[in-house]
Amino acid sequence: MSNRALQITARRAVAQKPTTAFARFASPAAVATNTHFLHRRQVATQQVSANNNEILVAQRKLRPVSPHLGIYKPQITWIPSMFNRITGAILSGGFYLFGLGYLMAPVFGWHLESAVLAASFATWPIAAKVLAKMSLALPFTFHSFNGLRHLMWDMTKGITNAQVARSGWFVVGLSFVSAFYLAVGY
Repeated sequence: MSNRALQITARRAVAQKPTTAFARFASPAAVATNTHFLHRRQVATQQVSANNNEILVAQRKLRPVSPHLGIYKPQITWIPSMFNRITGAILSGGFYLFGLGYLMAPVFGWHLESAVLAASFATWPIAAKVLAKMSLALPFTFHSFNGLRHLMWDMTKGITNAQVARSGWFVVGLSFVSAFYLAVGY
């Protein structure tokens, strides 16, 4: 017998309804997972009339909208977690965009070499330089320090509410100070 004929025969045997002898000797798990042994109840469904559907739509319009985040008082225990995700998305998105631009630069004739970027950045006014550096350094420092904070939590250090609030304010302060230092000091 060929393999194909054997496979077809095996498939037909598996797909058939099991015999009562099989049901008598089968384990309860095998019987429960087999769809042939499950009880099926026929359910009659009714179509909802147009009038009833309009009533449901009118009732849905009167339901209150879920309050979402508007009802919660902002707390230092959840705001850094939210900004950690946001800064992570900003940093990774910025790196991907710059990398894509750097790869496409030769095709379009752009000059994104380090010397060109440094020379063009040197022509900016001091306030613009500090603002640009601060806008790049703040997400990086915050994401880095808050990541260290999360690693401490993974080691079950500082997980009481008071310690979480204190470490949250510490991360915010340290992020601003270090970002300012990176923007002005370098």
